[in-house]
Amino acid sequence: MPAIKAARFQHALYSLAMRLGLPLLLYHMVWRGLRYPEYFRRWDERLGVFPPLPVKPRIWVHAVSVGEVNACVPLVDALRRRHPDHVVLVTTITPTGSERVQRIWKGAVEHLYLPWDLPGAVERFFDRARPDFGIVMETEIWPNLYFGARARGIGVLIANARLSARSLRGYAPLRSLIARVIGGVDVAAQSEVDAQRLRRLGADPDRVRVTGNLKYHLHIPDGLREAAMAWRSGWNGDRPVWVAASTHPDEEAAVLAVHRRVREVHPDALLLWAPRHPERFEAAIDAARAAGLVVGSRRADGLPTAATGCFVIDTLGELMQFLAAADACFVGGSLQPIGGHNVLEPAALGIPVLVGPHTFNFAEATRMLLAAGALVQCADAAALAGALPELLSDAQRRRVMGEAGLAVVESRRGALEATLAQIDGVYRPDGRRAAEARRAG
Repeated sequence: MPAIKAARFQHALYSLAMRLGLPLLLYHMVWRGLRYPEYFRRWDERLGVFPPLPVKPRIWVHAVSVGEVNACVPLVDALRRRHPDHVVLVTTITPTGSERVQRIWKGAVEHLYLPWDLPGAVERFFDRARPDFGIVMETEIWPNLYFGARARGIGVLIANARLSARSLRGYAPLRSLIARVIGGVDVAAQSEVDAQRLRRLGADPDRVRVTGNLKYHLHIPDGLREAAMAWRSGWNGDRPVWVAASTHPDEEAAVLAVHRRVREVHPDALLLWAPRHPERFEAAIDAARAAGLVVGSRRADGLPTAATGCFVIDTLGELMQFLAAADACFVGGSLQPIGGHNVLEPAALGIPVLVGPHTFNFAEATRMLLAAGALVQCADAAALAGALPELLSDAQRRRVMGEAGLAVVESRRGALEATLAQIDGVYRPDGRRAAEARRAG
């Protein structure tokens, strides 16, 4: 009983804080919109205001941004095949995620922004969207959203769930509330370590399964590599090409310093640069020009030329083809304590991977690739500047690393079927699961 009272008190404080914080949320949207205008659009959806969706059986999948959208592609496609009488609603939080949804499915799924976790906004979302079952990618825990689903008998499963030690500590001030939230959902965890942490957070041990990481199921379109090699032939295909992927602002100077070192060894080397956030595209172009490089960009120039020294990929959803045309890839968010981004994308293409010291977002994948010899982990930017030119000078080593990365990815392709099996066990379109959820709530 004391834990329940504590959870209710924390929930009330949380909801009050969300209401009081609404002006800050709006300010954040304006601030982001000044750099990326898409943030100015569709604010009504973030408050749960949109025309009611057609009354149909509906599975709702929430994927925060581009990385989560990419991870859920095989799952969404499988659900559409298994439940042809259902529609799938995919929600995101970021405009880049929204654009990715629309690029992948071209209207074949419904799409909305997930509302802010305000009680009224959540109620409007469920009243208008009317999902029968919800799947949340990668441990997004929003109390009002989860409680709102539970009150309506909507089962929720957290898919591809992961929880770092840092995040576990971060939930400590609201432990009673979070335990009550996560204790009422099913969990498909990426690893046993993640499962143990989620149980410590309050997940019901009987509802937690270790299913693996869906990101090992990355889909490589037919003809991607051939198209990438055709691109590369127009850039002077014999010169070294490396990718700096998903970099953050504090890493930008390091990227240019590393490229400067690369060009001391390989004067004709080409950097393909993909900043993590669209609002950094122009800053990256300006910084590269200030460094004295011949700079091109996807939107302005289409593709690099033989003279291009740095090419900024200032579009969304095209990184894979550029990766397939590269000799090596540095994955950003890892030189600073952000936790790193998806190391499996280059590995799945047979591209050697380099990262910094901070990789807790992809801890298991990083460990496996490192153990297989497919990845180089650098202590800092100076170490990266030393390791990358050596790797670009050694074609045999790159080939061995690429094959090792492919082998790791292929060996771990079991998460999709395991996740689907868990969904089948908790979601039955005949409504029995919904009735059970109502009684449990």
